Amino acid sequence: MTDFIALFPGQGSQSIGMMQNFATSRLVKKTFDEASDILNTNFWDMVNVENTDINQTINTQPLMLAAGIATWRVLKENNINDPSFAAGHSLGEFSALVAAKVFTFESGLHIVKKRAELMQNAVPSDKGAMAAILGLKDSEVINICNNLKEKGVIEAVNFNSPGQVVVAGEKKLVDSSLETFKAAGAKRAIVLPVSVPSHCSLMKEAAIEFKEFLTSVNFAKPIFPVVQNFEAIAYENEERIKEGLFHQLFNPVRWTQSIEFMSEKKLNTFLEIGPGKVLTSLGKRINRDSKNISIDSIDSITEFKGIS
Repeated sequence: MTDFIALFPGQGSQSIGMMQNFATSRLVKKTFDEASDILNTNFWDMVNVENTDINQTINTQPLMLAAGIATWRVLKENNINDPSFAAGHSLGEFSALVAAKVFTFESGLHIVKKRAELMQNAVPSDKGAMAAILGLKDSEVINICNNLKEKGVIEAVNFNSPGQVVVAGEKKLVDSSLETFKAAGAKRAIVLPVSVPSHCSLMKEAAIEFKEFLTSVNFAKPIFPVVQNFEAIAYENEERIKEGLFHQLFNPVRWTQSIEFMSEKKLNTFLEIGPGKVLTSLGKRINRDSKNISIDSIDSITEFKGIS
């Protein structure tokens, strides 16, 4: 069977009906029921019935973990072998670590719920913001943020692909920075519909509390390497993995570097395991020679098995 890399999406890929292509899968429904029972929230209804709760980070984080692991379980049910590497974008890193058996699905749900609570409480909802900057080099975005830092907090926080960087920080500064980025040559500079400024220094205090929480969770060595966002490398040591999750909260997601690191291992098949096609799209921009498949239906699993 073809060697592949497993990628798990994070926040932003959630939508009503996102598991519709797996509606007939008992395993998917069972996974969502399991998550619902553990956290006393009806996540299955949340992805199938019109509501606004799906976009509240306190719900989105466990919901996306459930979606990623449900899809992963269907893959395993179809006798797909373990990946050579795995990675997850931001929140998706927790799905990757559950798949690699670093901690259980139940532990993962409690971890991301705590993470969501800490993030939501770290900054008032009207005080933080994130914006996507398209068409500038990473270094150009970093330099502009550095030039603006005397006015407050604004940092490059997601290096998603060449020419696509996300910044985060104080809302007023992020809003006013858009014209600066455009004047520097950005094709687009768009405020994202989120209230939590993830992966910037405003999350430092939340990260310290999160680190303390993680001391109570049992971690094991991964059964396959998981490339973590913080340094774009894979750790084997359980304590290093915890440190990576701590640092991830207030440091950039190095997604471009992560994909490049895995591509250097002569691996070119990437499976996006979970809702949406965000990582599939980014992967094509980072490595044009790669084959990217979004595993969002039984048909897509059949497609992958056909090339294996």
